Amino acid sequence: MKDLNLLVWLTQLGVSVAFPLAGFVLLAVWLHRSCGWGVWVLWVGIVLGIICAIDGLRTSLKAMDRLSRKPKDNALPPVSFNDHD
Repeated sequence: MKDLNLLVWLTQLGVSVAFPLAGFVLLAVWLHRSCGWGVWVLWVGIVLGIICAIDGLRTSLKAMDRLSRKPKDNALPPVSFNDHD
């Protein structure tokens, strides 16, 4: 089950990186064509897309790292009074 959970996070990683980059670039292309704005809007879209993609990558990797760590709840239970040697 843990592997399936990490597979879901891996898919989320791809979505978190690809969609912001593609979204900002497509928005910039649309603004350039429909509004007649200059080429500078394409560069702004690319830069914003890269920044958002890097942030999505960082956030997803932190979440995957948190999930891959073993919880401390699996530690040995405390020794009761009658179990002492």
